[in-house]
Amino acid sequence: MSTKKNAAYNVAYRMFSVFLPLVTAPYLSRTVGTDGVGLYSKAWSISYIFCLIGMLGLNDYGVRTIAQVRDDREKLDRTFSAVWQMQLAVAGVTLLAWLGYVFFVAGEEQVIALHLTMMSVSCLCSFDWCLMGLDIFKPIALRNTFVKLAAAACVFLFVKEKSDLWIYGFVWSLATLLGNLMSGASLRGRIRYRPVPMRESLRHLAPCAVLFISVLAVNIYRTMDKVMVSTIAGLDENGLYENAEKIIYCLSGFISAIGTVMMPKVAHMQLLGETERIARHIDRSMELILCMVSALAFGVAAVADRFAPLFYGEDFRYSGVLMIPLSFTLIMIGFANVIRTQVVLPQKRDHIFVKSVCCGALVNLVANACLIPGMKSMGAVIGTLMAEMTVPVVQYLILRKELPYRQFLKYVLVYAVFGLVMLGCVRAVGKLLPQENWLNLIIQTVTGAAVYGGMCLGYWKMAHKSFRELNR
Repeated sequence: MSTKKNAAYNVAYRMFSVFLPLVTAPYLSRTVGTDGVGLYSKAWSISYIFCLIGMLGLNDYGVRTIAQVRDDREKLDRTFSAVWQMQLAVAGVTLLAWLGYVFFVAGEEQVIALHLTMMSVSCLCSFDWCLMGLDIFKPIALRNTFVKLAAAACVFLFVKEKSDLWIYGFVWSLATLLGNLMSGASLRGRIRYRPVPMRESLRHLAPCAVLFISVLAVNIYRTMDKVMVSTIAGLDENGLYENAEKIIYCLSGFISAIGTVMMPKVAHMQLLGETERIARHIDRSMELILCMVSALAFGVAAVADRFAPLFYGEDFRYSGVLMIPLSFTLIMIGFANVIRTQVVLPQKRDHIFVKSVCCGALVNLVANACLIPGMKSMGAVIGTLMAEMTVPVVQYLILRKELPYRQFLKYVLVYAVFGLVMLGCVRAVGKLLPQENWLNLIIQTVTGAAVYGGMCLGYWKMAHKSFRELNR
C-alpha cells in the first residue's frame, strides 16, 4: 500500500483514538465538573503509565524489528513469535502489579482505577506494532473506529451524573481491549505463531527496554504532569489542565500518525542502503510537518480563549488561557518527531532518542517541582514547554554535523512568520466580532485558514514548489 494511503489510514486511526473522547469531553465536563474531570484524569494517567510498562517500548522497537524482516516469511514468523512471547511475559507481570496498586495503594480514584483494568489486559494482545511493521494500517483504522464510535455512544447513554464516572472509565477501557482483539485478527494468514525458546524471546528484552526508557521519560512530562498537578494543586486545577492538554494531544496525533507511517518505510530503505531517497523523504517530511504544526499552533493560540468556554463550559474558561502557550509545543513535537522516526530509530541509534527525552523529562520534573506550587496548572504548562524544547535541542547538539539543520530552521522561520500573521488577522477579526459564539469562532477559523493557506501557496509558487511535489 502507498505511503499516502497508509498515512491517511493512520491519521484516521490516531484521530479517532483521541478525537472521540474529545467529542464526549464537553458532555463529561458539564456532567462531572472540574474536580470530576481531574479525578478521572489522575486515575487514567496512572493506568496509562502501567500500560507503557506493559508494552515496554514495543510501539517503536516492534515496528522497526518487523519492518526489517518482513520480506522473509520464516524470519518474520520466528521474530514475531519471539517478540510476542516477551510481550506476554512483561505485560502479565505488569497486570499483576496494576491489580496490586488498585487494591492496596489507590486512594480516592480506586473505583475508577478498578474499571480501567482492561487497559492493562489489552497489553497482552496489542499487535499494532506488528501490523504497522508490515505496513498494514487499514484494519487498525477501520476496526478501532467502529469500536470507538460504539464507546462514545455508550458514554452519552449511560453517564448521567458524577457518580457514573466509573462507567466512563469502563467504556473506554473495554473499547481499547476490543480494538486490540479485532486488530489482532487481521494477522490471520499474514503471520503464524511458532513457539520459540524463552531465551530467544529474552534477547529482545534489552534493546526494547532501552527504547522503553525514552518512552517512559516522554510520558513523565505528558502524564506525570497531571498526577503532580492533582497532588500539589488539587483536582480542580488538574481538571483545567487536562482539558487544555486534551486539545493539544488530539492535534499532535497528526504528527505521530505521519511519523508512524514513515518509520517502517525508512527502516526498510535503510536496510536497502537507499541513502539519497532517505534524505529526500526527511526533507519533504520536515517541511510538511512544520507547515502543518505551525498552522495548528498559531491557530489554536489565536482562538483558545474563546474556544474553551464554548466547548467545555464557563467553568473551564481558564483552560483556554493554558492552551495558548501549550499550543506552541506542537512545533517542537513535530520537529523532534521527524528526527526520531526518520533518522534515529531507523538507524538504530536509540541512545540519541534516550538522551534527548531523558533530558526533557529531567527538565520537566525540576520545572514542575519549582513552578506548580506557586503557579498551579500554569506551572505545569511552562514545565511542558521547557521539556519539549529540550528534546530537539539535545538532538541538534548530537546530530548538527550530519543533518541540514540550517534548511530545517529556515522552514521553522518561514512557517512561524506565516502563523504569526495569521494569528494577528484572526485576533483582528475577533475584535470586530466581540460576542463569544460558535458562528464568530467559525468566521475567525475560516479567516485564519484562508490567510495561512494563501501565504503558503504564494510561497510554494515563488519557491517553484507545487503542493503535489511537497506531498509526493
